[in-house]
Amino acid sequence: MTESNPNRQLHLTAFMRPVSLHTGAWRYPGSYPDANFNFKHISAFAQKLEAAKFDAFFMADHLAVLNMPIEALKRSHTVTSFEPFTLLSALSSVTEKIGLAATASTTYDEPYHVARRFASLDHLSGGRAAWNIVTTGNPESSKNFGFDEHMAHSDRYKRAREFYDVVTGLWDSFADDAFTRNVETGEYLDPEKLHVLNHEGDEFKVRGPLNIARPPQGWPVIVQAGQSEPGRQLAAETAEVVFCSPKDLESAKELYADIKGRVEKAGRDRDSLKLLPAALLIVGEHKQDAWEKRLKLDSLVHYDSAIASLSVVLGLDASKLDPDGPLPTHLPETNGSKTARESVEKVAREEGLTVRQLAQRQGGFSGLTFLGSPEEIADEMEIWLHEEASDGFTCVFPFLPQGLDEVTEKLIPELQRRGLFRKDYAGSTLRDHFGLVRPENRFFSKP
Repeated sequence: MTESNPNRQLHLTAFMRPVSLHTGAWRYPGSYPDANFNFKHISAFAQKLEAAKFDAFFMADHLAVLNMPIEALKRSHTVTSFEPFTLLSALSSVTEKIGLAATASTTYDEPYHVARRFASLDHLSGGRAAWNIVTTGNPESSKNFGFDEHMAHSDRYKRAREFYDVVTGLWDSFADDAFTRNVETGEYLDPEKLHVLNHEGDEFKVRGPLNIARPPQGWPVIVQAGQSEPGRQLAAETAEVVFCSPKDLESAKELYADIKGRVEKAGRDRDSLKLLPAALLIVGEHKQDAWEKRLKLDSLVHYDSAIASLSVVLGLDASKLDPDGPLPTHLPETNGSKTARESVEKVAREEGLTVRQLAQRQGGFSGLTFLGSPEEIADEMEIWLHEEASDGFTCVFPFLPQGLDEVTEKLIPELQRRGLFRKDYAGSTLRDHFGLVRPENRFFSKP
């Protein structure tokens, strides 16, 4: 364990749409099977996270039913979910400090819509909104918006970059003091403090101005989730928080160094961007206890859908393998991803998993996982923070409500005891929580 640095603390957001990324979560004993689509449960989760002083409640979003075989889809708890702005607007009325982050697509939406929705959410919440910029990777989404083909990857990122410029320009339509509301003179708005955007670019033509006052945060916090080459560059130029998925400490350190370096080359302060890898947190009394919870959770992933997931990664029909035997050491070569396959083979070898267990791991949640006692998980988080692998984590809960309660009631106090996490919020906005400056209005400089 490394020495704690009192000047550097973790930032923690909670990945809450779906309420758990593990596909077996809804079947875990004592869990709420309908938690992903039950406002009473979700509002209680948000309030617990706020009591624990989490930075933000984070919602991913999909514009289509997930593209998977029906045998797998029928077992998924992510088939339906609330529309993000509707849910977060409702949550803003039952919370006071926690940030409210949502995904909005730059591929299948328009800048004016997105600017208006996030400005509204920022006002409703008193400055707690964050926009997760995504280019939408699911090709099935195109069919819900009148397109037979999904937009090419490079074109999606080109559109996203201009989309960001338009949205932020619209947020700056009014100076912060534009609305005089002078009852005596009858002047509600100072017309000198209104800017018409008149944007004309390769992708968009948007006149403006936005018909909403400048958001309390100036701009809602900008989140970005891509790890591809164009995704990293877009993050370096625009993002303030990066949601990412490195598999281990070394790959996280490489990603951290690369994106932070790009941030500096873009002329920005490296601390103006926070990297928060997704991590599944399984808290137990000790390592073995947490491990048994993991095995139980994985066992709840139905084998029919689990083996299909493993087949995709291995690049062969894994259903022909002995489900209760070890993964063969000499599998035939395929044209699939060697990196993904080698990662799965490594897990099978190091943990001694059977084909069935490996398939259920792959079909459940195969990403970064911290499991053990609160002290053991805190040790790992501390290493990641001080070795510059992350600025914190996007926390994924294994099952709810128990998994969330174990984090907020056991892990968070341990992190606070070490000085690694706040005991109270320093301010009221999400920018305050992340230590981010409020951007100046590009069209109206301060007097």
